[in-house]
Amino acid sequence: MFRESGARKPDSSIAGGVLWVALLFAIVVALNQAWVREARNGVLDGLRLSPADPAMLFLGKAAANFLFVTVLELVSAPLFAVFYNLHPLGESWKLLLLMPLATWALVCNGTFFAALSLRTRNREMMLPLVLFPLSVPALLGAVQAMTAVLTGVDSPDLWIKLIVGYDVIYTAASVALFGVVLNAE
Repeated sequence: MFRESGARKPDSSIAGGVLWVALLFAIVVALNQAWVREARNGVLDGLRLSPADPAMLFLGKAAANFLFVTVLELVSAPLFAVFYNLHPLGESWKLLLLMPLATWALVCNGTFFAALSLRTRNREMMLPLVLFPLSVPALLGAVQAMTAVLTGVDSPDLWIKLIVGYDVIYTAASVALFGVVLNAE
């Protein structure tokens, strides 16, 4: 975990995993409250009756959640880099591509499953139980790509392509199925 070189420095090969696990838990906490206000104030009934396309409602909510989590990342990632004394040895510009793609993967699924778990009794427990197993490919890709950028050992391209594919598949599925989730009783 630590390199042997006078000063004790955290190993950058685990830093990507630590950052993304911390971000995943922050995303779950934020998304657990994503639809609560709408349900509590009867807004979901209004959304059901509105002529708006359910896909656009989902994309709007997911985009708002994405912006919220991006602000969280913009604050936490630099602090994380400073506290862990991280210096990317690979192509650091790929982090600008990786972070939004991986964030969208987690937020898109989280927004969909938060709406799905809204009517359950223990929704705070249900969201992580459904989201974590389905987010493993995106989380694995994000961790491996970030580790590749931080260590400079491998290219993150394959992992970024995996995340892009994940984003396309799960965004399309969420958009297609959100109408059913919104109108479920």
